[in-house]
Amino acid sequence: MIELNLPHFDFKIKTEGQSKQIFDQLRNKYVALTAEEWVRQHFIMFLINEKKYPKGLFAIEKEHVFNDLKMRADLIVYKHDLSPWMLCEFKAPEVAITQEVFYQAARYNLTFDVPYLIVSNGLEHFCCKRVEDRFEFQDDLPDFEKVD
Repeated sequence: MIELNLPHFDFKIKTEGQSKQIFDQLRNKYVALTAEEWVRQHFIMFLINEKKYPKGLFAIEKEHVFNDLKMRADLIVYKHDLSPWMLCEFKAPEVAITQEVFYQAARYNLTFDVPYLIVSNGLEHFCCKRVEDRFEFQDDLPDFEKVD
């Protein structure tokens, strides 16, 4: 897999038939190792190990319904009171982070109403914070202990 613009982590990877699988510590099982999953697993480990986010407050592929359409957010991080706090949308490294990717995250946020949106392809990472009725780009991700 491609090296990402995130710290290196040692993952458990195995081969099942023709495909590789990576052990997901949050779901406590092996999942298909796609390029997008590679980004998600790195980003999760970054949030847990570097930013000190409690792993018990993560939800992967959280399903939600908007306009009768079922959708899945790649990652939701909750506050200690279990209200949604951050929505993360991941793309494979070869997928450019375009305005459409931000629109996708914003559509998901119509259901979750989080104060932070994260978009990453593992090479580029963007953090946006809701300020009144709009989102503003941030220079860095917030530390978890600074949750409002």
